[in-house]
Order: sequence, then C-alpha cells, then structure tokens
Amino acid sequence: MKMKTINSLSGGKTSSYIAANHPADYDVFSLVRIEDERCRFPDEKIRQLVEDRIQAPFIATAEDDTIIYTMLDLEQYIGREITWLTGPTFDQVIENASGYLPNKIRRFCTSEMKTKPIAEWRHKNIRGDVEMRFGYRANETGRAKRMIEGLNDNGMTEVKIIVGRTKNGNQNKWQTIEYCKPSFPLIDSNVYKDTIEEYWKDQPVRFAYMNNCVGCWWRSPMLLSHMNSKEPNKMNWFAETEENNKGTFRSDVTYREIMKWKRQIKLFDDDFNECDSGYCGL
Repeated sequence: MKMKTINSLSGGKTSSYIAANHPADYDVFSLVRIEDERCRFPDEKIRQLVEDRIQAPFIATAEDDTIIYTMLDLEQYIGREITWLTGPTFDQVIENASGYLPNKIRRFCTSEMKTKPIAEWRHKNIRGDVEMRFGYRANETGRAKRMIEGLNDNGMTEVKIIVGRTKNGNQNKWQTIEYCKPSFPLIDSNVYKDTIEEYWKDQPVRFAYMNNCVGCWWRSPMLLSHMNSKEPNKMNWFAETEENNKGTFRSDVTYREIMKWKRQIKLFDDDFNECDSGYCGL
C-alpha cells in the first residue's frame, strides 16, 4: 500500500508554501479556540462557516483572526480541500490539567490543540503509514534533527491518543499509535525564508502579522507588549487565565505586568521578526 501524504498546515507562509508547491493526499489544519466572548470572531457568517467545518462551537481563536481568512484563501489558491480540525478549547485544556498552565517546560498546549486532533483524525480516517510534511526551512535543520532523534525503531513518531471508550463507557480508552513518518521538503529543496516571502508577494492569500497564539510565551516580553497594542482583548485573556489558574506562563514576568508597560518609544511591526517570536514546537 502506498504511503499517504499529509501537509500539516499552521496558517503561516511557510506551511502554506508547502501546500502550494508540494501537493499531498491531505491538507490538514487544527484551529486553536478560546471561549472569551470579548474576543469573538467579528464576522458572524464566517464564524458559522468555521463551526460547520470543525463541527464544534467557535467563539474565538487565540491566534490572529486573519488565520481564518488565510485558510479559506489558501484552499481557493491550491484548489484542494483543507480539512479543518480542532481539539478541546484552550480553556478546557487548562481545566483538564487541573488548572496548571502550560509553559516552556510543559508545552502541552501544542500537543493537545495541534498534534492530538490531527493524530486522532489520521487514526480514524487513514489506513497504513503516513508521511507528514513539516514546514521547517533550510536553516532549521536543528529542529528536524530533534524530531528525527525522537522517532521509534520504525522511523515513526508516536502519539498517545483517545481511540474509544472502555466497555462500561465511563472512561476514555487510550492507545499509543505510530503517528507519522516526518519529512521536510523545504530542507530537501534548500528553501529559505526569502524564497517564501518572494513567492507570496501579490498572491491572493491573506496572512497574519505573526503566526501562532497572540500571547505565546515563546515571544519576547517586548513583542508581547507590542501584541497587546494590537490585540488587547486576546492579551487580556492570557492575563486573566494566568490570574485565575496555577502557575504562570512565563517565569520572568506576568502578562498583566506586560500589559501595564508604558513604552518610551513607539514600536512598529517591522521592529520584530521570527527570532523575537519563537515557535510553538510544530
């Protein structure tokens, strides 16, 4: 049986470049949701469309709202259906962790809201082994190396997922599955960021200022302060979540403190790049 291929899409320019230039059997995107009505997605028609796609309630996303339009635009651009998935909301993920917050040491947000929804969908819908394309560029061989070092003896990543319910129906039944064989087409093709940026110039796909969650703790405090000027309601969700649960997202400063910062200079979008932002581990 021929190995099926999946493009793992994040909504950023890099994974979108893979979707546009390396067609796969499936293109899959997992949406991060939050339950704060103050962050409600403003376009009700599109919000309902998203609910229909994910088959779950959609109030808001922890990411820039533009990511919704990115995925809709990209689907039209590549001429293939993108499968939309979602896991528990960010609020539920923290509740399920007994109120403990994810951080740089315990990054369970990525696994619960990105990896597991895709792994569970793959387990239900695709028989046999799967090759998963990841958007690591030619300068990110270290990330690829770390992923490869974690493969099992069959060269596959493993993920523990829910595969059903126990006989009495009272508990989830868990199983560790062989999730995928990772591949890195941009490393293989020696593609760097400048090539990707040039490719998307003047193309009919809208992209967010920065990918991943607005308040991602991988970002520098200065960038988080800048994000607060752009997305105060979403940054407030992070601050309130920190105040109402156990621990903090960061060890050096709280989100409420960041939100109160009064900058002596005005910060601009061009003052930051991916090195400031970090990454969520995908």
